[in-house]
Amino acid sequence: MSRIGKKIIEIPESVTVSVNAPLVDIKGPKGSIVVAFHSDMEVKEDNGSVVVNRPSDSRIHRSLHGTIRQLIANGVHGVSEGFSKELEIRGVGYQANMQGKYLVLQLGFSHEIYFEPPENIVIKTNRTEITVTGINKQLVGEVAAKIRSFRKPEPYKGKGIRYKDEYVRSKQGKTVGGAVQ
Repeated sequence: MSRIGKKIIEIPESVTVSVNAPLVDIKGPKGSIVVAFHSDMEVKEDNGSVVVNRPSDSRIHRSLHGTIRQLIANGVHGVSEGFSKELEIRGVGYQANMQGKYLVLQLGFSHEIYFEPPENIVIKTNRTEITVTGINKQLVGEVAAKIRSFRKPEPYKGKGIRYKDEYVRSKQGKTVGGAVQ
């Protein structure tokens, strides 16, 4: 049995969950989110908790069991507390600013990069730090990865955009070759 799949999802008092197969509608103080699940799986909501059951031990049902349970748990966490990813910018002259709804990045190119975040995603910045927040864990991760992809950290000087806790392994530069004497 799936260790994650058999865990019960506890629902906070500020969150409401309604199951209409094959959809789970989750509403909370930060917004609402809809999670779709496979029609073979059974999702039940009782007294402040959600339980996911599978009909058989076939390979497909075992793989869906833990996945669907975690997607619903992420939805509950997202509408109650939210998710965030922090990025930091390193490099001389590299910076980020907000202009209206656009994130403007200056990353050493001849032009500025304008990035418009999707709906339900909030971006906050203070020059060298960017915080991406939202209720959908997958979308927050995708937006943070997209911003990071504009200038990934390079291994020689470490310039670029990196996640807050990311370690970039630095390489040694070229050594001046031996002149024959």
